[in-house]
Amino acid sequence: MSIGAAAAMRANVHRQNRLLIADDWRDYRLLDSGAGRKLEQAGGFTFVRPDAQTLWRPRLPDKAWAKADAIFTGGGDDDESGRWRFEQPLPERWPMAWDSVKFLCRPTPFRHLAVFPEHSVHWRFAQDAIKAQGGQPEVLNLFGYTGLASLACAAVGAKVTHVDASKKAIAFARENQTEAGLEDKPIRWILDDAFAFAQRELRRGRTYDGVILDPPKYGRGPNGEIWRLEEGLGALLDTCVRLLRKDPHAPESAAGFLVATVYAVRLSSVALAQAAADALPPKGLLEYGDMTLPHISDDRLLPTAIYARWRG
Repeated sequence: MSIGAAAAMRANVHRQNRLLIADDWRDYRLLDSGAGRKLEQAGGFTFVRPDAQTLWRPRLPDKAWAKADAIFTGGGDDDESGRWRFEQPLPERWPMAWDSVKFLCRPTPFRHLAVFPEHSVHWRFAQDAIKAQGGQPEVLNLFGYTGLASLACAAVGAKVTHVDASKKAIAFARENQTEAGLEDKPIRWILDDAFAFAQRELRRGRTYDGVILDPPKYGRGPNGEIWRLEEGLGALLDTCVRLLRKDPHAPESAAGFLVATVYAVRLSSVALAQAAADALPPKGLLEYGDMTLPHISDDRLLPTAIYARWRG
């Protein structure tokens, strides 16, 4: 194929820059942010956590921030440094819900709360795609963490393969499955390096109706595999696209959906979208842009990550 023909095929992928706002929560609220921090409510508890993107001034008075139940101090841009300071005793974990999906929340040593609420925009997107396909679509969730995307997909009828390199994360994801009352749903829990697993699935000839990936900036697999996002993202996207099931009405193209989220790197959503477009088939809608959380009391938005997602 000539360069011009390849460019013409890629041009058939309709691209749309879209700001995503995770405004469909009842159990999570962003109360305020500013001066490098954010004030959140998760379940019945409030937390202060660092956030380097909050370059503006807080709107709430200092006394509102001082009432937080727990504060994560230090760490800077490094998730693996810093510590929690608990202003009052908190349970080890507590229940929360998004839509009809129940799960457990807890403060982790890496400043997180075992849920990334901005991802609800992708859970809804995946659920809509699964419902539209009908039957029992198969979804691959790579770097699946505590399993909320897997549960959201399983809740609407998908058969899910969930892959993560952390034994603790998978154990917690399985607790979430029990909390959600979805123990009877077909979720396959795989402890493995996500990229290595995807490559093996490709060699096996496996295909999926949807692929979700949330790769970290840096990581290690269970067998010492090294992952660096800037070095591996292109090959990972290419592998994931090749894992998508072919469209029976257009064998040269793929069906289903793909969702990719990226955090904490100096990478534009345009660059992520163009890397995805290189790997994607010549049809479908490719959305890209920022993921954000809304403040409950005003029109400010907190950017959290960049994304690219495609639906055939």
